[in-house]
Amino acid sequence: MGRTTALGTAAALLALAGATGCGIRSTNVPVDAGPAPSRASCDTTMDTSGTDGTDGAVLTGGAEVFLVCGTRVEAVSRTVDTAAVGSDRLRMATVLLTELQNDPGGDEQAAGFTSAVPLDLAVSGPVGDDPETVLRLSQRPSELPAFALAQIICTFAGVEGLGNGHAVVLGGPADSPDPRPQTYPCSAAMRHSPESAPSVGRSL
Repeated sequence: MGRTTALGTAAALLALAGATGCGIRSTNVPVDAGPAPSRASCDTTMDTSGTDGTDGAVLTGGAEVFLVCGTRVEAVSRTVDTAAVGSDRLRMATVLLTELQNDPGGDEQAAGFTSAVPLDLAVSGPVGDDPETVLRLSQRPSELPAFALAQIICTFAGVEGLGNGHAVVLGGPADSPDPRPQTYPCSAAMRHSPESAPSVGRSL
């Protein structure tokens, strides 16, 4: 009787020890939660120098344009023909707008960049009593796709002669309803939430 009780008690203690050990032992078995979400790198390094291929004279200069990557807009470097543009601000605006309308290059596409700027969009200078800082688009800024407007705001804002480094003055066609131009800032918040671009304009 005593031997049977002792064996029963020992077995119970072993079972309890095993259960307790399982309770504190960590597992090394991986949990399959599915593939990690893919994300565009939004990072590409572009060559911002250019030559004519003969005497090495530099014909182009660097400029930043903003492209769409994922849910935000980011700057990439492009080369522009500064010799042809000179100090003509409207020509510079036209060149940069064309850069935004062109398909991103191979490196940019591989990094996840696209553009939302309409191909038929055009830019012109001030009219009538407009301040000389105004750039007018062939569509009202509020009617453009939000990501396209964000691209234009940030691209123009950072170019001397077009913007003041952090904002640009944009208007729509002079004959459109409420053609008054507004100041559009390129803020970090707007770059990360481009859908807010149509609402950031402020009256002059």
